[in-house]
Amino acid sequence: MKTITHYLLLCAIAVVCVFPFWWTLVTALSTEGNIFAYPPTFWPQAPSLANFAEVFNTLPMWAFFRNSVFIAACTVFWKLLLCSAAAYPLARMQFKGRKLVFGLILATLVLPSEVNFLVNFITVTKLSLVDTYTGVILPNVVNAVAILLLKQAFEEVPQDLIDAARVDGASEWTIFSKIMLPLIAPWLATVGILTAVEAWNEYIWPSIVMSKPDEFPLSVGVLYLRGTFGSSTRVIAAGTVLTILPTLAAFLFTQRFFMRGMDGAVK
Repeated sequence: MKTITHYLLLCAIAVVCVFPFWWTLVTALSTEGNIFAYPPTFWPQAPSLANFAEVFNTLPMWAFFRNSVFIAACTVFWKLLLCSAAAYPLARMQFKGRKLVFGLILATLVLPSEVNFLVNFITVTKLSLVDTYTGVILPNVVNAVAILLLKQAFEEVPQDLIDAARVDGASEWTIFSKIMLPLIAPWLATVGILTAVEAWNEYIWPSIVMSKPDEFPLSVGVLYLRGTFGSSTRVIAAGTVLTILPTLAAFLFTQRFFMRGMDGAVK
Protein backbone atom coordinates (compact mmCIF):
# COMPACT_ATOMS: atom_id res chain seq x y z
CA MET A 1 0.00 0.00 0.00
CA LYS A 2 2.87 2.34 0.81
CA THR A 3 4.45 1.71 -2.60
CA ILE A 4 1.15 2.43 -4.38
CA THR A 5 0.82 5.69 -2.45
CA HIS A 6 4.32 6.71 -3.52
CA TYR A 7 3.58 5.97 -7.16
CA LEU A 8 0.30 7.87 -7.04
CA LEU A 9 2.08 10.85 -5.52
CA LEU A 10 4.77 10.72 -8.21
CA CYS A 11 2.14 10.51 -10.94
CA ALA A 12 0.33 13.53 -9.49
CA ILE A 13 3.57 15.53 -9.41
CA ALA A 14 4.34 14.45 -13.00
CA VAL A 15 0.90 15.62 -14.19
CA VAL A 16 1.36 19.01 -12.51
CA CYS A 17 4.81 19.42 -14.11
CA VAL A 18 3.82 18.23 -17.60
CA PHE A 19 0.42 19.93 -17.88
CA PRO A 20 1.65 23.47 -18.76
CA PHE A 21 3.83 22.16 -21.58
CA TRP A 22 1.09 19.83 -22.84
CA TRP A 23 -1.50 22.63 -22.87
CA THR A 24 0.96 24.86 -24.77
CA LEU A 25 1.61 22.08 -27.29
CA VAL A 26 -2.14 21.48 -27.77
CA THR A 27 -2.64 25.21 -28.31
CA ALA A 28 0.19 25.35 -30.85
CA LEU A 29 -1.18 22.41 -32.85
CA SER A 30 -4.83 23.50 -32.80
CA THR A 31 -6.31 25.57 -35.59
CA GLU A 32 -9.94 25.60 -34.44
CA GLY A 33 -11.89 26.05 -31.24
CA ASN A 34 -11.66 28.37 -28.25
CA ILE A 35 -8.37 27.78 -26.44
CA PHE A 36 -9.72 29.55 -23.33
CA ALA A 37 -12.85 27.41 -23.10
CA TYR A 38 -13.77 25.85 -19.77
CA PRO A 39 -13.34 22.99 -19.22
CA PRO A 40 -10.14 23.20 -21.29
CA THR A 41 -9.45 21.00 -24.29
CA PHE A 42 -6.72 18.43 -23.73
CA TRP A 43 -6.38 17.34 -27.34
CA PRO A 44 -5.64 19.51 -30.40
CA GLN A 45 -8.64 20.41 -32.54
CA ALA A 46 -8.02 20.21 -36.30
CA PRO A 47 -4.31 19.66 -35.64
CA SER A 48 -1.87 21.24 -38.05
CA LEU A 49 1.69 22.57 -38.22
CA ALA A 50 0.46 25.84 -39.74
CA ASN A 51 1.22 27.82 -36.58
CA PHE A 52 4.81 26.58 -36.56
CA ALA A 53 5.20 27.44 -40.24
CA GLU A 54 3.89 30.94 -39.49
CA VAL A 55 6.58 31.39 -36.83
CA PHE A 56 9.35 30.49 -39.30
CA ASN A 57 7.84 32.73 -41.98
CA THR A 58 7.69 35.69 -39.63
CA LEU A 59 10.90 35.48 -37.62
CA PRO A 60 14.50 34.47 -38.48
CA MET A 61 14.22 31.44 -36.22
CA TRP A 62 17.33 29.72 -37.58
CA ALA A 63 19.43 32.80 -36.79
CA PHE A 64 17.98 32.93 -33.27
CA PHE A 65 18.64 29.22 -32.87
CA ARG A 66 22.24 29.58 -34.07
CA ASN A 67 22.84 32.45 -31.66
CA SER A 68 21.46 30.45 -28.73
CA VAL A 69 23.61 27.44 -29.58
CA PHE A 70 26.73 29.61 -29.77
CA ILE A 71 26.01 31.37 -26.46
CA ALA A 72 25.16 28.12 -24.66
CA ALA A 73 28.21 26.26 -26.03
CA CYS A 74 30.64 29.04 -25.08
CA THR A 75 29.09 29.41 -21.63
CA VAL A 76 29.37 25.67 -20.97
CA PHE A 77 32.98 25.50 -22.18
CA TRP A 78 34.24 28.44 -20.12
CA LYS A 79 32.24 27.52 -17.01
CA LEU A 80 33.59 23.95 -16.98
CA LEU A 81 37.13 25.22 -17.52
CA LEU A 82 37.12 28.04 -14.98
CA CYS A 83 34.99 26.40 -12.29
CA SER A 84 36.98 23.16 -12.38
CA ALA A 85 40.21 25.19 -12.20
CA ALA A 86 38.83 26.96 -9.13
CA ALA A 87 37.40 23.83 -7.48
CA TYR A 88 40.56 21.71 -7.77
CA PRO A 89 42.80 23.81 -5.47
CA LEU A 90 39.93 24.30 -3.02
CA ALA A 91 39.49 20.52 -2.82
CA ARG A 92 43.07 19.21 -3.05
CA MET A 93 45.54 21.96 -2.15
CA GLN A 94 46.39 23.40 1.22
CA PHE A 95 46.98 27.14 1.26
CA LYS A 96 46.40 29.98 3.66
CA GLY A 97 42.89 31.40 3.46
CA ARG A 98 41.41 28.40 1.62
CA LYS A 99 38.38 28.16 3.91
CA LEU A 100 37.85 31.92 3.77
CA VAL A 101 37.90 31.91 -0.04
CA PHE A 102 35.45 29.02 -0.18
CA GLY A 103 33.19 30.72 2.37
CA LEU A 104 33.12 33.91 0.32
CA ILE A 105 32.21 31.91 -2.79
CA LEU A 106 29.34 30.21 -0.95
CA ALA A 107 28.18 33.57 0.41
CA THR A 108 27.31 34.63 -3.14
CA LEU A 109 24.52 32.04 -3.12
CA VAL A 110 22.57 34.28 -0.74
CA LEU A 111 22.18 37.00 -3.38
CA PRO A 112 19.75 36.57 -6.29
CA SER A 113 21.33 36.91 -9.71
CA GLU A 114 19.22 40.00 -10.47
CA VAL A 115 21.17 41.93 -7.82
CA ASN A 116 24.27 41.69 -10.01
CA PHE A 117 22.65 43.07 -13.16
CA LEU A 118 23.53 46.71 -12.49
CA VAL A 119 27.15 45.99 -11.58
CA ASN A 120 27.54 43.59 -14.49
CA PHE A 121 26.06 46.06 -16.95
CA ILE A 122 28.40 48.84 -15.76
CA THR A 123 31.35 46.44 -16.11
CA VAL A 124 30.28 45.29 -19.56
CA THR A 125 29.82 48.92 -20.63
CA LYS A 126 33.28 49.91 -19.36
CA LEU A 127 34.78 47.00 -21.29
CA SER A 128 32.88 48.00 -24.47
CA LEU A 129 31.13 44.64 -24.57
CA VAL A 130 27.57 45.89 -25.02
CA ASP A 131 25.89 44.32 -28.07
CA THR A 132 28.42 41.48 -28.11
CA TYR A 133 28.14 37.79 -27.33
CA THR A 134 31.06 38.17 -24.92
CA GLY A 135 28.99 40.61 -22.87
CA VAL A 136 26.21 38.02 -22.61
CA ILE A 137 28.52 35.10 -21.80
CA LEU A 138 31.10 36.68 -19.46
CA PRO A 139 28.95 37.19 -16.32
CA ASN A 140 27.74 33.58 -16.45
CA VAL A 141 31.00 31.65 -16.78
CA VAL A 142 31.57 31.25 -13.02
CA ASN A 143 29.13 30.60 -10.19
CA ALA A 144 29.19 29.11 -6.71
CA VAL A 145 26.95 26.11 -7.46
CA ALA A 146 29.26 24.79 -10.17
CA ILE A 147 32.34 25.28 -7.98
CA LEU A 148 30.63 23.52 -5.07
CA LEU A 149 29.60 20.50 -7.17
CA LEU A 150 33.03 20.13 -8.76
CA LYS A 151 34.81 20.59 -5.44
CA GLN A 152 32.81 17.70 -4.00
CA ALA A 153 33.64 15.65 -7.09
CA PHE A 154 37.38 16.26 -6.70
CA GLU A 155 37.19 15.35 -3.00
CA GLU A 156 35.75 11.93 -3.86
CA VAL A 157 38.82 10.94 -5.87
CA PRO A 158 41.09 8.76 -3.66
CA GLN A 159 44.10 10.64 -2.33
CA ASP A 160 46.32 7.59 -2.95
CA LEU A 161 45.83 8.03 -6.69
CA ILE A 162 47.05 11.61 -6.54
CA ASP A 163 50.01 10.70 -4.31
CA ALA A 164 51.03 7.95 -6.73
CA ALA A 165 50.96 10.39 -9.63
CA ARG A 166 53.11 12.87 -7.71
CA VAL A 167 55.63 10.14 -6.87
CA ASP A 168 55.85 9.36 -10.58
CA GLY A 169 56.76 12.99 -11.22
CA ALA A 170 53.44 14.28 -12.54
CA SER A 171 52.91 18.03 -12.23
CA GLU A 172 49.78 19.53 -10.71
CA TRP A 173 48.56 20.48 -14.19
CA THR A 174 49.05 16.90 -15.41
CA ILE A 175 47.21 15.54 -12.39
CA PHE A 176 44.39 18.02 -12.91
CA SER A 177 43.99 17.61 -16.68
CA LYS A 178 44.97 13.96 -17.26
CA ILE A 179 43.74 12.26 -14.09
CA MET A 180 41.19 14.31 -12.18
CA LEU A 181 39.05 15.67 -15.02
CA PRO A 182 38.46 12.26 -16.68
CA LEU A 183 37.52 10.77 -13.30
CA ILE A 184 34.87 13.40 -12.60
CA ALA A 185 33.33 13.28 -16.09
CA PRO A 186 29.78 12.57 -14.78
CA TRP A 187 29.93 15.67 -12.58
CA LEU A 188 31.26 17.73 -15.47
CA ALA A 189 28.36 16.48 -17.57
CA THR A 190 25.89 17.48 -14.85
CA VAL A 191 27.29 20.99 -14.57
CA GLY A 192 27.40 21.25 -18.36
CA ILE A 193 23.75 20.23 -18.76
CA LEU A 194 22.56 22.62 -16.04
CA THR A 195 24.61 25.43 -17.55
CA ALA A 196 23.36 24.76 -21.09
CA VAL A 197 19.72 24.81 -19.99
CA GLU A 198 20.27 27.97 -17.96
CA ALA A 199 22.06 29.75 -20.83
CA TRP A 200 19.44 28.60 -23.35
CA ASN A 201 16.49 29.84 -21.29
CA GLU A 202 18.02 33.09 -20.01
CA TYR A 203 16.04 36.11 -21.09
CA ILE A 204 16.61 39.13 -18.85
CA TRP A 205 20.39 39.53 -19.16
CA PRO A 206 20.61 39.02 -22.97
CA SER A 207 17.72 41.45 -23.47
CA ILE A 208 19.63 44.06 -21.43
CA VAL A 209 22.97 43.65 -23.21
CA MET A 210 21.79 43.01 -26.77
CA SER A 211 19.88 45.51 -28.92
CA LYS A 212 20.46 44.14 -32.44
CA PRO A 213 17.60 41.77 -33.38
CA ASP A 214 19.81 39.68 -35.68
CA GLU A 215 22.02 38.75 -32.71
CA PHE A 216 19.22 37.88 -30.28
CA PRO A 217 19.15 34.37 -28.79
CA LEU A 218 16.00 32.33 -29.24
CA SER A 219 14.63 33.14 -25.77
CA VAL A 220 14.66 36.87 -26.58
CA GLY A 221 13.87 36.78 -30.28
CA VAL A 222 10.78 34.62 -29.94
CA LEU A 223 9.09 37.32 -27.85
CA TYR A 224 8.71 39.36 -31.03
CA LEU A 225 5.72 37.12 -31.61
CA ARG A 226 3.92 38.84 -28.76
CA GLY A 227 3.94 42.10 -30.71
CA THR A 228 3.56 40.65 -34.19
CA PHE A 229 0.74 38.26 -33.25
CA GLY A 230 -0.73 39.99 -30.22
CA SER A 231 -4.10 38.31 -30.74
CA SER A 232 -2.85 34.95 -32.02
CA THR A 233 -2.13 32.90 -28.95
CA ARG A 234 -1.66 29.78 -31.07
CA VAL A 235 1.30 31.25 -32.96
CA ILE A 236 2.85 32.51 -29.71
CA ALA A 237 2.42 29.02 -28.23
CA ALA A 238 4.11 27.52 -31.30
CA GLY A 239 7.12 29.80 -30.80
CA THR A 240 7.25 28.83 -27.13
CA VAL A 241 7.25 25.12 -28.01
CA LEU A 242 10.10 25.66 -30.47
CA THR A 243 12.10 27.29 -27.68
CA ILE A 244 11.49 24.47 -25.20
CA LEU A 245 11.96 21.45 -27.48
CA PRO A 246 15.79 21.66 -27.82
CA THR A 247 16.32 21.61 -24.05
CA LEU A 248 13.93 18.69 -23.64
CA ALA A 249 15.68 16.73 -26.39
CA ALA A 250 19.11 17.51 -24.93
CA PHE A 251 18.05 16.30 -21.50
CA LEU A 252 16.51 13.10 -22.86
CA PHE A 253 19.77 12.20 -24.59
CA THR A 254 22.01 13.17 -21.66
CA GLN A 255 19.90 12.22 -18.63
CA ARG A 256 22.09 9.15 -17.95
CA PHE A 257 25.14 11.37 -17.39
CA PHE A 258 23.07 13.90 -15.48
CA MET A 259 21.70 11.32 -13.03
CA ARG A 260 25.15 9.79 -12.51
CA GLY A 261 26.56 13.19 -11.68
CA MET A 262 23.74 14.12 -9.32
CA ASP A 263 24.05 10.74 -7.60
CA GLY A 264 27.73 11.42 -6.99
CA ALA A 265 26.99 14.93 -5.76
CA VAL A 266 24.47 13.64 -3.23
CA LYS A 267 26.94 11.09 -1.90
